[in-house]
Amino acid sequence: MKLALLCVWFLVACSHPAAPVNDHPSAPASDRPSAPAPTRPGAPPPVQRRAVTLSIVGTNDLHGALERLPLFAGFVGNLRAARAADGGGVLLVDAGDMFQGTLESNLAEGADVVRAYNALGYAAAAVGNHEFDYGPEGPAVTAATSQDDPRGALKARARDAKFPFVVSNILDAASGARIAWPNMPAATMVEVAGIKIGIIGASTESTPYTTMPANFVGLRVAPPAPAIAAEARALRAQGAQVIVATMHIGSSCKEFDHPDDASSCDKAEELFKLLPGLPRGLVDVIVAGHTHAVIAHRLEGIAVIESAASGRAFGRVDLQISPDGRVTDVHIARPHFLCALDSHGTPVPVAACAPGEYEGKPVVVDPQIQEIVDVALVRAGERRKEKLGITLTQVVTRAHTTESAEGNWFCDLMLAARPDAQVALTNGGGLRADLPAGELTYGQLFEALPFDNRFAIVDVTGKDLRKLVTFNLQHGGAFLSWGGLTAKARCKADKLDVQIAVAGKPLGDGTRYKLATSDFLASGGDGVIGRLKLPDGAIHATDTIIRDGVGDVLRGWKATPRATIDPARMYAATAPRLDYQGKRPVLCGGKTTDKEPAE
Repeated sequence: MKLALLCVWFLVACSHPAAPVNDHPSAPASDRPSAPAPTRPGAPPPVQRRAVTLSIVGTNDLHGALERLPLFAGFVGNLRAARAADGGGVLLVDAGDMFQGTLESNLAEGADVVRAYNALGYAAAAVGNHEFDYGPEGPAVTAATSQDDPRGALKARARDAKFPFVVSNILDAASGARIAWPNMPAATMVEVAGIKIGIIGASTESTPYTTMPANFVGLRVAPPAPAIAAEARALRAQGAQVIVATMHIGSSCKEFDHPDDASSCDKAEELFKLLPGLPRGLVDVIVAGHTHAVIAHRLEGIAVIESAASGRAFGRVDLQISPDGRVTDVHIARPHFLCALDSHGTPVPVAACAPGEYEGKPVVVDPQIQEIVDVALVRAGERRKEKLGITLTQVVTRAHTTESAEGNWFCDLMLAARPDAQVALTNGGGLRADLPAGELTYGQLFEALPFDNRFAIVDVTGKDLRKLVTFNLQHGGAFLSWGGLTAKARCKADKLDVQIAVAGKPLGDGTRYKLATSDFLASGGDGVIGRLKLPDGAIHATDTIIRDGVGDVLRGWKATPRATIDPARMYAATAPRLDYQGKRPVLCGGKTTDKEPAE
């Protein structure tokens, strides 16, 4: 009798397994993606019968460069075939800034990028600062009424995605809780070739002022390292054998022959500031982004990859996983450029690209991804090919941290579009592509000025202008380009003396000027105009997109002597608009300060 009862009890118990744990404890059920088979907290990972190779492929800062994705898919397809043949697997993740940057992407607010990423089989993507640029769904860049959701376009793209947008450190400013938006968890767990992999997302702390500030109102960014560490511990407790952090945070390195030698890396960047906050052994791989640079190094014991921008390259880390689930070997590949570089170090166009072989097979364009891209290209086609009626005699180059022909020219064009202003200002981060020599098209103009920033006219004093120029010289960072203004800065008695002229006349500190700039800068972007503490009513918004205003000026020059543009007239190193000695930040007396320059 006792034996019979025991058998009945055993059958009942086995037919009711323990309730599964959440895929991720910090993610609300509504924004939790489908999970692999549940694992009890604290349980050891399942024992594997053989060693496997896990190839982690990372991309970052695509910025809408859709036309490169079909070719990239060919590389990924070859790698997946190689891993399938040896019993391993491939994990594909992105480090953010997926959408903003090209006409074909922006017209649909990134929807075509998500379609292509779905087809490519991405496992997760981080949230970049420019993911907030589109604002509400539709043509408006910022919310016009209380009914508009300033994050509407971003949420729509997350709903479209078959992979989660992972973000661990963006919080609701009022409650301090992590954002709880559909398909945007802090982290996710996936299984590839029998390996349980936890993927955590993080965003740069500069997000609030490197997107349109109005679209980030009500949110704040927490320090990334504690958020990543907390999520990693939770994922390990759920059985994760590998932890990948995909983050819109990066740095830059110059040498790649020795992954353990970080001497060529910029240790002042945000990535290096967070690494000490990640305990050794907690995170295996970081896929980085934001800085549009290249990394393929082991930093603080973590394999870190970052792969330029605009779909030009990808990074790869191969992990050897032992039968008992341990990482026994890590190989960090050099960054792989899809197309060869020309004599200027720029990848040749996709149409002229000969990618050769990868993993022992010729790389061929993926037809499914090509079909998605072709639809987007056709939608943008006529607008992209429009000729503006002017010819550039040479490439008009941009620069992020120094004066450039493109920055100067666009400021001059802003003044031509807004003759009511005496001075124009733009930021180095707003210049996204060089302008090629030859007949200029609207598509090329768009790639150089992809943001839908509107003109803002700001009432300033000469004292305000002096403050902006001096601060930018003393603190480095993105270069502020000027139109209508020139300056000469020299160190005198260990202090920086700056002499400024507007329209050739000495700046008067008490004189009032009208400054033409972008609504991004005027509303606090890059922390530029905000430090002036201007009175109410000093900023006058307009409905004119700067790119369109500039385009109208250029169209008006068609068939006139001004239709031929020589970039050498816009910038000459021997006669810069901002004349200063050495490099920024300009140091006088051997030191600088983070304080505001003297009034």
